[in-house]
Amino acid sequence: MMSLTTMMLAAVTVVSPTNTAPVWAGPPAEPIVLWPDGAPGAVSREEVDVPTLTPYVPATRAPTRTSVVICPGGGYATLAMDHEGAQVAEFFNRLGIVAFVLKYRLGPRYHHPSMLQDAQRAIRYVRAHADAYGASRDRVGIIGFSAGGHLASTAATHTEAGRIDAPDPIERESARPDFLILGYPVVTFVEAWTHEGSRDRLLADEQTPERLTQLSNERQVTKDTPPTFLFHTNADTGVPPENSVMFYLALRRAGVPAELHIYERGRHGVGLAPDDPVLSSWPDRLADWLKVRGLL
Repeated sequence: MMSLTTMMLAAVTVVSPTNTAPVWAGPPAEPIVLWPDGAPGAVSREEVDVPTLTPYVPATRAPTRTSVVICPGGGYATLAMDHEGAQVAEFFNRLGIVAFVLKYRLGPRYHHPSMLQDAQRAIRYVRAHADAYGASRDRVGIIGFSAGGHLASTAATHTEAGRIDAPDPIERESARPDFLILGYPVVTFVEAWTHEGSRDRLLADEQTPERLTQLSNERQVTKDTPPTFLFHTNADTGVPPENSVMFYLALRRAGVPAELHIYERGRHGVGLAPDDPVLSSWPDRLADWLKVRGLL
């Protein structure tokens, strides 16, 4: 495996003063192992036990200085690494945003809090190495789709400060994202419109009322939850749109800036929806929101 220094040098590109248009840089750098000495609670050292972060860096270092961690969905059982991972990363690169696709641990081999630990470590890693990727430490966001949306919203509502005395410098960084993006997310575990598969794989036999409430993220929103963009479809029967609506209303009650788009048509798990001339406009709405937030 490439060394961290080699990977970071390979990822960073030199800016030509006459060429500032952000363009996808090509194949991503090698995946970064988030815990070189082994993830906390790891069962073994097989591939499924090793969470990684794959960087996608724009060809030119545009002035956005924004980065985002991407959490693909898959019901906490698998990961849609293409249409909810690589394709999304390339979209962000075209906006001049550095993107990192997270491979997090999954059920039934792992349960909460392993997945949250992976997401928090990813945010900390990006923040610790922001300068090397041409980004800023205070412009680190997270996006998640479906169950990845549950993970992203968990990271945004169960935040941890850095431990200034930690021997690992990455652990000294805050795990709170600066902005949150959710695509047809799983949010609640206590309402009728929960996604039972995600709930069961995340919690297994630990589905106590207290734990279900703790991980129903619409109930964990506070004024410190980061600004959020959400999109869903009215026709989604896999994860009903009430999940997004409840989270948006919780953000509104807490005074957190938020924007919600619900499209009439569209199945669950569409990613960027390239084959739908209407639903495929959601990335444009996201770009507008990022401009409003001063992130582009």
